Amino acid sequence: MTAPRLGVVVVTHRSADVIGPCLASLMASEGTALRVVVVDNASPDDTLAVARGVHVAAPHSVEIDAAPVNAGFAGGVNRGLARLFADDGLDRVWLLNPDCTARPDTAAVLAACGGDAPWGMIGGRVLYDDPPGVVQSDGGRLDRRTGRTDGINRGRPAAEAAMPARMDFVSGAHLVASRALYERAGPMPDETFLYYEEVAWARRLGDLPILPCPGAVVHHRAGTSIGSGRPGRRASPMSTYFLHRARHRFVRAHLPQARLGAMAFSWAKAAQMAAKGDLAGADALLRGALDRPPPAAVRDRLDPAARTIAFR
Repeated sequence: MTAPRLGVVVVTHRSADVIGPCLASLMASEGTALRVVVVDNASPDDTLAVARGVHVAAPHSVEIDAAPVNAGFAGGVNRGLARLFADDGLDRVWLLNPDCTARPDTAAVLAACGGDAPWGMIGGRVLYDDPPGVVQSDGGRLDRRTGRTDGINRGRPAAEAAMPARMDFVSGAHLVASRALYERAGPMPDETFLYYEEVAWARRLGDLPILPCPGAVVHHRAGTSIGSGRPGRRASPMSTYFLHRARHRFVRAHLPQARLGAMAFSWAKAAQMAAKGDLAGADALLRGALDRPPPAAVRDRLDPAARTIAFR
């Protein structure tokens, strides 16, 4: 019997320390045949060399797409989606962060979830790599008063948390998109460079449901590329700037009634950060919320070609 096929997109940038374990875990997947496309967003480190050096185990395959410029998360995802959905034998594509590792059965669970009925997205369980056994996301919720998002069951022990039947979106770290979503709604929205891309994409689902898939588990180191927050570590100014800029852009486009609530939250959060001594974070937050140019430390993390895309 032929194993079901599943496309996988892994977008990398400065991921030399994590892409090896990620790909190795995918190559250990059982019960399905993976066609993996690694889209590298012009990494200045050894990411490409590490990715090319990973042992590829049959029946899986790995393709490397070296993008000429860092076009952001959605830009990288869409390069991979275009390549994979050109393959008529694939009806779904799994988006996986390079700092995630999958369990051997996760791919097969994702390949079978939903069957032939129409659906738009599949969401599995994301566990923090550290602390172990703690949920980062069982799908996402959107606060329509402020535009804030949060992972369902975040911070709860996995053994005590039940995956919900309903979610507003699926974390882009571990998301399966259907061919139906891609053909009806188009590629992932790319207006924000980082963050909220999957939230905006979920707004285009129409009547295509999001399916929970509790058995599809990955482990996430979280924040290895841009320094997003995780337990025991505050978010970097780069992560903070893009997160809050993306939230306000999303609110203006999709939740205009929440603009006052969104700004009130931003000012309160910035004040809280400043009170804790994180002045750089507070400055980055307000610059992002007000759609102002980034702090120099954030700007200088990107090369000139990427800046023209990121700060438009």
